[in-house]
Amino acid sequence: MSVVLGYDESPGAVRALHVAVEVSAAFDEPLVLVYGAAAPGSLGEEATAHRDALREAGRTALSHAVQIADEAGVRTTVEVIDQKPAEALIDAATRHAARVIVVGSWGESPLRGALLGATPHKLLHLARTPVLCVPTEP
Repeated sequence: MSVVLGYDESPGAVRALHVAVEVSAAFDEPLVLVYGAAAPGSLGEEATAHRDALREAGRTALSHAVQIADEAGVRTTVEVIDQKPAEALIDAATRHAARVIVVGSWGESPLRGALLGATPHKLLHLARTPVLCVPTEP
């Protein structure tokens, strides 16, 4: 089994990283760090450049998360996936037999999350794996 974390260096994700590291350490399971890097649906050279930039941003963000997990003695796997964040996390959770998916929230209202399609809201409705949504600090 594993713990899957959606990570993008946002304030909510940073707090969720620390919780995910604690959960991974408590269960002695690897932490799978996931960045959903789906580019907008356009075609052409500009879309390719945008996709490449998203992938690079994901690799950079995840490398920072790996450092924190390493300091805590938690094993990690890194995945930059060309899917929207919720889809990427569900896919990774399935492939890695995740015990839980951990995500941070931005403190949005439930209505705003439902209307705008926030990742935690999508996961709570679509994932078959339990979801741990970590609130941002006040």
